[in-house]
Amino acid sequence: MKLRHRLLLPLLGGLLAAMPALAQDNWPSRPIEFLGGFPNGSGVDIYARRIAAPLSQALGVPVVVNNRVGAGGNIASDFVAKARPDGYVILFGTAGTHAINATLYRRLPFDPLRDVTHIAHLGDVPNVLTTSIQHRPNYTSCAALVADAKARPGALNYASTGNGASTHLAGARFATAAGIDMVHVPFPGQGGAVTSLLGGQTDLFFNQVGPAIGLIQQGAVRALGVTTPQRLAALPDVPTIAEACNLPGFESTTWYGVFGPPGLPAPIQQRLNMEIRKIIEAPEFRDWLVNNQGISPSTVTTPEEFRRVHEQDIARWGEVVRAARAQVD
Repeated sequence: MKLRHRLLLPLLGGLLAAMPALAQDNWPSRPIEFLGGFPNGSGVDIYARRIAAPLSQALGVPVVVNNRVGAGGNIASDFVAKARPDGYVILFGTAGTHAINATLYRRLPFDPLRDVTHIAHLGDVPNVLTTSIQHRPNYTSCAALVADAKARPGALNYASTGNGASTHLAGARFATAAGIDMVHVPFPGQGGAVTSLLGGQTDLFFNQVGPAIGLIQQGAVRALGVTTPQRLAALPDVPTIAEACNLPGFESTTWYGVFGPPGLPAPIQQRLNMEIRKIIEAPEFRDWLVNNQGISPSTVTTPEEFRRVHEQDIARWGEVVRAARAQVD
């Protein structure tokens, strides 16, 4: 009996060692959950749903978008950081969730750099400075807004989609660059921020371009400037903040990216990267990104390049967060 056990143990060990490889060979064999940390209708949600359908076709299984909303995207990020690295849970992350939050939050239940597997960079995301046409008719230009803010220090406020979001830090950077004092009013998502702007409770909103375009086209809000170095094809008549506000060099853009749990096997990582790159580099998809969402298509092609961009942005946004004195317990 002992001899039989001694003979079986190496065989069993070999089978157990082979199981991960077998699982990778069969991947994917069931639906994949594509997790986001922001509400329906947010820029993240719009992009995730747009990419999920062609990714599902490419992989041959459903790719289901779910949102675990809260704590500036940290709830979804933490869930994926602790998920099994089997390729059936992936995250739609942002520079907010994985670069800004690294400094913004005093304590995080996960490490934004180490507790992920980098899969694909999805593009650079700008903001646009908007104000209500009905409630702020005198803000016909960025210069008029800045003049009013300087005449009434602390009187103006700006909405955001949460502490540390790009909509918050774009406003903080703008206030610093323009030498004005504004009050930050955070909301838990896109809906509350837009409602406050349209209702006149807040003066400004540095919305992401994708969700803002419809409001601009409907004439509900006026776009005073985009946060990119050059004008956007999606909003060709809107000047940059640098030119409209006479703030040379002003820029505030973030990025979107796909992450897996730490320890995701390299074959799955590479397959996801390859399929996602095919989708976002297709002419029709690039046209949607540029002309409908104002997103600059990614020039970051490999997971290794994405990790380097991520690491650099943790340091870059850390300086912005500290300068804005933004901190969340």
